Amino acid sequence: METEISNNQVSGEEEKISKSLKKFLLIVNGAMLAIGNCGGPLIQRLYFLKGGKGVWISSFLQTAGWPFIIFPLFVSYLYRRRKKGSRAKLFYISPHLFLACAVIGVLTGLDDFLAAYGVSLLPVTTSALIIATQLGFTAGFAYILVKQKFTPFTINAIFLLSIGAVVLVLHASSDRPAHETDKQYFMGFFMTLGASALYGFVLPLIELTYKKAKQTITYTLVMEMQMVLSFFATAFCTIGMLLHRILRFPLSLSLFSLSLSHTHTHTHKLTYIFKNMSSMTIPGEARDFELGRAKYYVVMVFTAVFWQLFFMGAVGVVFCHSSLLSGIIIATLLPVTETLAVLFYHEKFRVEKGISLVLSLWGFISYFHGELQQNKKLRIRLQN
Repeated sequence: METEISNNQVSGEEEKISKSLKKFLLIVNGAMLAIGNCGGPLIQRLYFLKGGKGVWISSFLQTAGWPFIIFPLFVSYLYRRRKKGSRAKLFYISPHLFLACAVIGVLTGLDDFLAAYGVSLLPVTTSALIIATQLGFTAGFAYILVKQKFTPFTINAIFLLSIGAVVLVLHASSDRPAHETDKQYFMGFFMTLGASALYGFVLPLIELTYKKAKQTITYTLVMEMQMVLSFFATAFCTIGMLLHRILRFPLSLSLFSLSLSHTHTHTHKLTYIFKNMSSMTIPGEARDFELGRAKYYVVMVFTAVFWQLFFMGAVGVVFCHSSLLSGIIIATLLPVTETLAVLFYHEKFRVEKGISLVLSLWGFISYFHGELQQNKKLRIRLQN
């Protein structure tokens, strides 16, 4: 009898530690998601504002930071090796999960391209508010895929955050860049909306993958899955970038042939060839970047870092809580991104953006108040 009680106590203690660790991981991943969600669009927009033209390059950078995950995975392996010796597994991911992550990775790569295309044409204040509509898509797909339960507080939060985004969307045309045509603006608008819908599908799909996995989901496994996911997303964008250059090369040649009738010196011919061909490469873009060659590469590195923080934070929040909370954090941070865009890029901050800020904060408070109420009821039920 004493042995049984002792075992139960140990089991309860382990469960308590597990819950504490999960709360800690939720805070850490929430912070990573916040930093990436605010910093990613800003640094990505800087690339285009200062002379960057490669949409595929920009989309490639969003997941190109996947090698950073190798370091914490290596540390985790060394820890397991010290505890279990030769019995420690090098990695946990199964072939089934690997395949699932590869498919989600390709979808993420497509989402990266759609988002990068939108950022290349729209101000941060406009693209960020369109991305905020992702919450509605996430809620809908979470209900369909993982049977997400909605409390009155959750529904109220979704409603308030969605209204905040709609308020901004209705006034988005006032932020249209002067040098862009209506066609370019609407192309950017619908590409960004497509990215919002697609990632709203990806988050619940990741949660469904966790639920359907035929193995225990640990945070180490989550990092492995994110590395595979990011690798395939990067591979998708790499293939897109190469195909884009292959298709663009004949066009450059035809333009060069056309220029021969208007160019009379060999020097001009060679200059024309050099500019058109070199602009198709990363070193060529670095040479023409307004902030200089060195800062071009700094922008690229920080783009990769910020977006990797975003993606790792997003899947981490899904692991620790739900895809819906991940979507709510992204939507809640919209006013922060808007404010930073106004400070750094001097974009306009109108009354409707202030209204959106209030609605977003109200929605965020409503959601967490509901969570506290639910946890309180659960504790009372367990005690009884």
